[in-house]
Amino acid sequence: MKANAYIVTGPTASGKSDFAHKLAKAVNGVVINCDSVQIYRGIENISASPFAGRELTDSIDGVPYRLFSVLPLSEQISVVDYLNLAQLEYDKAIANGLIPVFVGGTGMYVNALLNGVSPMPKISPENRKRARDLVDFDICSARALLPEDFLYSDKQRVARAVEVFYETGRHLTEFQREARIGAVLGDACKILVRPSIDVLRTRIAERVPKMLAGGAYDEAQLILNSGWDENRAIGAAQLCKLVRGEVSQSECVESWVTKTNQYAKRQATWFRTQFNPDISIMHVPTDLDIVQILK
Repeated sequence: MKANAYIVTGPTASGKSDFAHKLAKAVNGVVINCDSVQIYRGIENISASPFAGRELTDSIDGVPYRLFSVLPLSEQISVVDYLNLAQLEYDKAIANGLIPVFVGGTGMYVNALLNGVSPMPKISPENRKRARDLVDFDICSARALLPEDFLYSDKQRVARAVEVFYETGRHLTEFQREARIGAVLGDACKILVRPSIDVLRTRIAERVPKMLAGGAYDEAQLILNSGWDENRAIGAAQLCKLVRGEVSQSECVESWVTKTNQYAKRQATWFRTQFNPDISIMHVPTDLDIVQILK
């Protein structure tokens, strides 16, 4: 089906990035990132970015690419920030006669693109720094400020919730229950790429050593030097332990593969329960899938 826009999503290692590239090439499209790690510059191998092993340019094989490797590791980005960037790239694509093809497996980005976000207050630099300082110093004390229905424990999300509380005296979860605004892809063709878990496990086991050999070790050193939260990306935490000499290379790879398998399983569950695709591809996509979709 020829559409005004597409979103291609699915678990890690499913083949969605290659498929999105071929789809964009077939429809005169532009590939726009919706992965929360691939948006960062300098960790292309760890994030399994299309630019891993490539020069960072604005296109691949003649297909324009947007929102990949655009942020330094020193910069934070919220879902609202991402949605604003995505809207700009969507508008530019339409204005230039190109079809937006969003690709990525970050559920909160996919959800925001399709359904918008709850209105959020602007945060002063003082409260943002205050929240992040507290999280870095004592995350348990930061968590104690938040309600029981706040379920996340990673530093970035805890700091986001704390800064909202500091700014407004209200909890983030209260804002999240309000009506959503700002959806970008209300009329997009939604494509889910979801091979079986066994296929994903095989692809992950093959991919991780290649990522390590491709430069991921050096990227982990960059993460440590930058102060970026290594727990924000699977592979980063394992590689940083390797760089620090806390584990052997074989232990690093084994843990990286295990964590990626677990993540792929969680993603598959999220897409099965939270995502309503127009088209489901239950195998690693081929050129035939492009032909069938465009018929």
